[in-house]
Amino acid sequence: MKILLIGHSIIDHLEKEGKEVVKPGGIFYSVGGILSVKKAEDEIYLLTGINQNNYKLFERIFTRLNLDHSCYISDMPEVFLKVFENKEREEVYKNISSKLKLDKIEDWNKFDGILINMITGFDLSLEQITSIRKSFDGPIYFDVHTLSRGVDAKMNREFRPIPDSEKWLSNIDILQCNENELRTVVDLKEEDAAKKILEHGPKVVIVTKGGNGVTAYSESNSEIVNYNLNAEKVKVVNKIGCGDIFGSVFFYLYLCGENILESLKSANKIAGFSVSNNIVDNPEIMKDYVKQRVNKN
Repeated sequence: MKILLIGHSIIDHLEKEGKEVVKPGGIFYSVGGILSVKKAEDEIYLLTGINQNNYKLFERIFTRLNLDHSCYISDMPEVFLKVFENKEREEVYKNISSKLKLDKIEDWNKFDGILINMITGFDLSLEQITSIRKSFDGPIYFDVHTLSRGVDAKMNREFRPIPDSEKWLSNIDILQCNENELRTVVDLKEEDAAKKILEHGPKVVIVTKGGNGVTAYSESNSEIVNYNLNAEKVKVVNKIGCGDIFGSVFFYLYLCGENILESLKSANKIAGFSVSNNIVDNPEIMKDYVKQRVNKN
């Protein structure tokens, strides 16, 4: 298979025990997830922005990708993160306004699937995703991510209703969001929101819930079907990137022909493993874990 990932690469500044730690972030985690499950014959393409001065943060896994459609940018987006146990993390951004360029892709239908992760919320415009949909016949996976947040004069990101959310939805096949992000897409109770979203084009809606697991919704015989999974019981080391890893693993397995529930189960286990390990410093650990699971089965 040929799969395209689209999203900004970000430099994460994490506040930890009073010190700042700099790590690769953004689409880095989606890449790590899909590389942990892909087969040797699959080719993963990445459309992102790369800055030569900071590429060393990402090259450990980006060298395993086809970067023909990526471009060099003068300043990579940066985010200053504060992560909390029982509430949504705080984010302050720099260099977020540039949209990724699509002009290097002539034949969109060479891909078997496209995953779009709105890392900064400015990764693509509505016009760009509409253009992709018109040119691409395969499935599009869309992680709402920071499209759900506005930006104020101090570059703080707060949740707000997504402008033209119905138009965004009409261009995608699978939607992923967490509970807070869901309310910025459709401000209804979860099941009602999922039903409304499915009416606008997506075939699957996935709502991630951190320590409370994940729920997916789809339609079968004019009825809404939901699938609920509890979160893996693990000692949390790092929650950042968990949803990104979950999404890329789910999408890959779904493209391989696994049904929604089986794709959810595997994505849930691998995402649970990721939060209990330092995968940024040792990205190969996820691939080793997947190999062990396959051998056990």
